[in-house]
Amino acid sequence: MTGTDPRKPESAAVITGIGTSAIGRRLGVDPWRLTADAALAAIADAGLTPADIDGVSTYPGEIGSTPGITGAGADDVRVLLGLRPRWYTGARELPGQLGAVVNAVLAVAGGLADHVLCFRTVWESTAQTQLGGRSETVAASLAHERTQWTAPYGAGYATYGGLQAQRYLHDTGSTRAHLGQVAVTARAHAARNPQAVYRTPMTLDDYLGARMISDPLCIYDCDVPVDGAIAFVISRAGGLADIPGRSVALEAIGSAPGFDAAADMLWSRTGLKPSDVGIAQLYDGFSVLALRWLEALRLCPRGDGGRFVEGGHRIALDGELPLNTNGGQLSAGRLHGFGGLHEACLQLRGAADGRQVTPHPHVAVVSSGAEAFTSALLLTL
Repeated sequence: MTGTDPRKPESAAVITGIGTSAIGRRLGVDPWRLTADAALAAIADAGLTPADIDGVSTYPGEIGSTPGITGAGADDVRVLLGLRPRWYTGARELPGQLGAVVNAVLAVAGGLADHVLCFRTVWESTAQTQLGGRSETVAASLAHERTQWTAPYGAGYATYGGLQAQRYLHDTGSTRAHLGQVAVTARAHAARNPQAVYRTPMTLDDYLGARMISDPLCIYDCDVPVDGAIAFVISRAGGLADIPGRSVALEAIGSAPGFDAAADMLWSRTGLKPSDVGIAQLYDGFSVLALRWLEALRLCPRGDGGRFVEGGHRIALDGELPLNTNGGQLSAGRLHGFGGLHEACLQLRGAADGRQVTPHPHVAVVSSGAEAFTSALLLTL
């Protein structure tokens, strides 16, 4: 199954508009303002007006696990922009953060809406400043039932990442230098992205000498809290907003829980193969997660993620599989998969100025989340 197969809901929807707000560290800008800026940019990019938008989809909605993890809900945006949606949704329990996009596709395919505004807003960096730092911000959520047994021992989210990375290195024979190559390559790509928050060049020696956070993860293995918003317009395929050469087709969706399950679902819904993928925008909340996604999506052999990225040549802009070409969450900022989706759309359009992969790719894969909270999209132009 590929492209316009009528049996797939993916075939009924395309990404017609993309937009971002300012993105940065501690912007101190009202998150509603960030949301409006990104939303209006995406709507204009699609050649539409707010009056054309009849659906809204977001993750996680009005609330988040920690302060700043969400900036606006679906109904907030309805009021803010004066929209008159026929359908809207915002929920924390989705298949990865890109589940908001999956929901939008299903709404369009089901005839519930013609143009869905899909957005993600965070103001995590400013929220941390207001609460006195990251530790205090995280502490505000530690009463949650999922952390009540680990919080008294100081085990936080980075501890989870460190344990996962230790297991990955043990099982695959990979090294910290392999993890470091993900971070170093991301920084090299970020240097070409004016919206990336960290653009100063970094070497592997810089990485290996950096402050440890949760062994074997150092500061450069952890994604960067930011303030910002990214928005998309998901429209009915074949409509007036669907412009050849600009609209990005959703070839396949993977929304099953788990790295492998999401990847298997994605490949079962298309006739394309991993070897057809030209670029990969993979979730890197921790560097090790990008390696796990590489393997789950069959972009390299199982257990070979570390060796695949060794030296950085394969995943560079001129490599066989450019990875996280905007700098990823490690250097461009934590926007929960939406940053990767935005970058994939730019690359497929041939519009990623300064970091455009050449010749510009025609197939991209995007992923978000980890463990059971996962989703993936296969995109074509």
